[in-house]
Amino acid sequence: MTSERFELTASETGAVLTLSGAWDIDSGVALADSVFRDGGALPKGAALAIDASAVERWDSALVVFMVDLRRRCDAAGVELDLSGLAPGARRLVDLALAVPAREGAARDSDEIPGFLERTGRDAIDAWKSGGEMVEFLGQSIISFGRTLRGTARYRMSDVILTFQQCGPDALPIVTLISFLVGVILGFVGLVQLEQFGASIFVANLVSVAMVRELGGMMTAIIMAGRTGAAFAAQIGTMNVNQETAAFKVIGIDPVEYLVLPRILALIVAVPMLTIYANIVGMLGGSVLATTLSDLTFTQYYAQTVGSVDLVDWASGLFKAAIYGVIIAIAGCLRGIQCGSNAAAVGNAATSAVVTSIVFIIIAQAILTVMYHILGI
Repeated sequence: MTSERFELTASETGAVLTLSGAWDIDSGVALADSVFRDGGALPKGAALAIDASAVERWDSALVVFMVDLRRRCDAAGVELDLSGLAPGARRLVDLALAVPAREGAARDSDEIPGFLERTGRDAIDAWKSGGEMVEFLGQSIISFGRTLRGTARYRMSDVILTFQQCGPDALPIVTLISFLVGVILGFVGLVQLEQFGASIFVANLVSVAMVRELGGMMTAIIMAGRTGAAFAAQIGTMNVNQETAAFKVIGIDPVEYLVLPRILALIVAVPMLTIYANIVGMLGGSVLATTLSDLTFTQYYAQTVGSVDLVDWASGLFKAAIYGVIIAIAGCLRGIQCGSNAAAVGNAATSAVVTSIVFIIIAQAILTVMYHILGI
């Protein structure tokens, strides 16, 4: 059997595989199955010697070929003699075969798990993730309790820096989104209320919707995409660099040192941004209403002041504080759960945003129902 770069001379007791030419990546990787094609050219128990004296140059392509040939010879019961290889190539082949492949490490790429298997895996992953989330929430609550007792170990400068990044630095995007939300609410309400000659009540619609629901929710969603992802990326990068492990080694709780300052900052920053978002949203509604109807700004302002009270503001701000805690915990949790590579950091940031938004919506629904039951 011959090929462009090898020739197999076989007999009843043994054979010699003569290699020649270039055996490098540029010349391509040869296939070892050519030696044993169609059930094998050598009888079981035969010996196969390698003669590489005519090889001009070689690199890992030769090593890959010889490793594959060795495995095929073992499967066919043929004894392979590598003494004819260059010493460097022989050592590399021995090194590649020194550690056997782990069973199940190489899976068939064509194997597609069934629906029940995928469902079971997803359910197991969700159960594990839920347990980790509850555990992390408990650790955060314990750390917050230590803060109230004055025994928590964290730097106040971290709280102030995080507040700066989450609060004042977020004003431009909060301003834009809140103003547009107010304009949209004002337009939808004005179009409907004008049919009944009740254009003045567009102020009630915009102010109540912004103060009780939309102001806090839109601010929280903005912060989830802007700040929650940043938290996950920051802590995830620290996890990749094993900085969180270093904290544990020197006796510092990563939850207390890294997570707690972010929770404290967002508990303050999100309600303050919500107050600002409510005012900007009501201003956007007033601009729309006074532009497209006969309402004056004075009439709109007076109607707005009479439509919301301190209870409405307090209920909205309490929701905003809860949203802030959710964003901080979700972002930090995904960062701590981050893997050990760059792709894992991106996945952690994406997961933090999705987790934050989902739990923000759930929290809003629960709190709205509770407010209704309590008559708030």
